[in-house]
Amino acid sequence: SNMARRWVLSLQNRELFPVVTIIIMEAFINKMRRLKGIRKQLIVEEAWKALSSASMSEYLKYLYKTVRKYFGEAIVVTQEVDDIISSPVVKEAIINNSDCKILLDQRKYMNKFDSIQDLLGLTDKERGQILSINMANNPNRLYKEVWIGLGGTQSAVYATEVSAEEYLTFTTEETEKMEVLALADKLGSIESAIKQLADKKRSKT
Repeated sequence: SNMARRWVLSLQNRELFPVVTIIIMEAFINKMRRLKGIRKQLIVEEAWKALSSASMSEYLKYLYKTVRKYFGEAIVVTQEVDDIISSPVVKEAIINNSDCKILLDQRKYMNKFDSIQDLLGLTDKERGQILSINMANNPNRLYKEVWIGLGGTQSAVYATEVSAEEYLTFTTEETEKMEVLALADKLGSIESAIKQLADKKRSKT
């Protein structure tokens, strides 16, 4: 939508970024307090510039300590482990107040995993689980593994598997995307292309 595009452009603007961030956060706080009995979530994705700023530190601490009282959840997502290690805000405001932690494949951070383990307070058993992710996957099935830890009381590695249609719809592999788009041009419909490729993948397994 035009509104969504305006938000994105504002967040890319150095002067508007802090203002727009505060507006978004305030809008969530207002909804959190007003919408009683309705589940609410604030998902902060790839927003470490905001999280690591001094002005946002106290806000995040407040939010993580109060959101549950209002039947809400605060979720922070990042692809870069350096963001976690280098941000004091994360440890003070997020990690200490997060019961659920979800980690994907961490093999590229093997050399830094001591720091990650210490920061997240992981046991050696949990470390072993995490570093086993995607190490012995069945090559004939479309799934990835994920580690979920619940407040230090329970943890395990789970396989997340979707249908061939869903996989082809959301794949980020360039060659697979190009194959879908090329067939869509030929058939005149992306839905038809996905269905045909999905049937082809299933016939091979």
